[in-house]
Amino acid sequence: MNKLKHSLILFFMLMVIWLLLTSPDLQEIIAGVITSAMIVLLTQKLEPVLGDVRITPQSIISVIRFIFVFLRELIVSNLDVAKRVLSPSLPINPGFVIVNTRLKSNIGKLVLANSITLTPGTLTTEVKGQNLYIHWIDIKEDDMEGATKEIVQKFEKHLEVIFG
Repeated sequence: MNKLKHSLILFFMLMVIWLLLTSPDLQEIIAGVITSAMIVLLTQKLEPVLGDVRITPQSIISVIRFIFVFLRELIVSNLDVAKRVLSPSLPINPGFVIVNTRLKSNIGKLVLANSITLTPGTLTTEVKGQNLYIHWIDIKEDDMEGATKEIVQKFEKHLEVIFG
């Protein structure tokens, strides 16, 4: 059952990407279905990466919320870094912090690490177990609990519903 779920999720994701990148005419849709199905069939033997994804009404709502939270953090951090670039007199306190995640699935940790890295001012350098090692342009909290609250929790509460 897990392989079927993984295959369906992968097929759906590939079709959405295909439709976003092409025009919505019948030939493109048919080509997308064939291509997506071939990719799903060719990856059947691989370990199911998307097997931890939950498909429930709550998880769909959490995906939408996560996108808005991520976009908000992206805008806020872009403005912060731009302000620091344009005003070199602003103090920065760069360094590494270790944060902790409650996420159990590897794909959930991957999405979290990428979300942190994609927001300017932070860079995830390593994931070891439940810890993420992050370079932060301006360390506001240097203890693990404070840094986790500042960086991780806004993303994590939505990702827990999606990935567990």
